[in-house]
Amino acid sequence: MIVEAILPAARQRLITLGDEAPLIDAAGLLRDLEADLVVVRDSSGALAGVITKTDVVRQISHCQGASCMATASAVMTRPVVHCRPGDLLTDVWSVMKERHLKNIPILDINSHPIGVLNARDALEALLEELEYEEILLREYVMCVGYH
Repeated sequence: MIVEAILPAARQRLITLGDEAPLIDAAGLLRDLEADLVVVRDSSGALAGVITKTDVVRQISHCQGASCMATASAVMTRPVVHCRPGDLLTDVWSVMKERHLKNIPILDINSHPIGVLNARDALEALLEELEYEEILLREYVMCVGYH
């Protein structure tokens, strides 16, 4: 199974922000309980970095004066682990598991963000695929459909 198979769900998770936007805008976007990651875009719309709730808290916990008005580009994490629609979901899941990532951006051919792959969505898709393969194998062994 490739990442593109779960792209509709990933598109719904995509939250973007320009790299010159104030950090307070990212905090507002992350206020939603379902939002875990804000994808930061550069002026061309390409991926520049990501901001998580942890990044916002880290910045605010030690900000003083002008640093409290930081831009998204000053706080974002980069480089960013990402995937493409044609990548194998099992490969992407392995990277997510190894790096302890809950979400990663999905990028198009021009490095523009088109979705956010969530670990739960990836696991559910992989489990469904395994269950389907198990059914096919069981039917094959039991000669179901063969006369």
